[in-house]
Amino acid sequence: MPNEAPKSKILSYRRSHFVTRLPVDFLYSPSHCWLQRCNDEGLWRVGITKFASRMLGEMVDFGFELKPADPAKTGQIIGWLEGFKAISDVYCVVEGAFAGSNPALEKKIGFIDKDPYQKGWLYEATGEPDPKCMNVDDYVAVLDKTIDKILENQSADEIN
Repeated sequence: MPNEAPKSKILSYRRSHFVTRLPVDFLYSPSHCWLQRCNDEGLWRVGITKFASRMLGEMVDFGFELKPADPAKTGQIIGWLEGFKAISDVYCVVEGAFAGSNPALEKKIGFIDKDPYQKGWLYEATGEPDPKCMNVDDYVAVLDKTIDKILENQSADEIN
């Protein structure tokens, strides 16, 4: 199937009630996007992590403001995602050019929730990843800190 990237080595992750499987050879952004190098010409496939999709809730709609070959800068808002819990801007995590969105999502947006690291990718871009992107071990540290903060806030809310 042309829309599927090769399978990656996986790191199992669990913290509190959150469980996921993170592809080891991907890069991750502090904003919970993942990046997978698709070729040696600088094409990157980008999606949101399972953590991000859980925070948004079941996906209901999405859109992109760029067309293929449009220039894109890291940090630029290039689209949006709408879940049952929240709506979020989609920020570009590649400095270069937008290469297009995932056509499979037009028919089955649920891929974002159900298969975020394969069929649920959001867009492709050519260029260089945001320098803030990190390897899986550094992303696990971000997840730990983020989940601990959520749990701390929940505990504080229960006390008040």
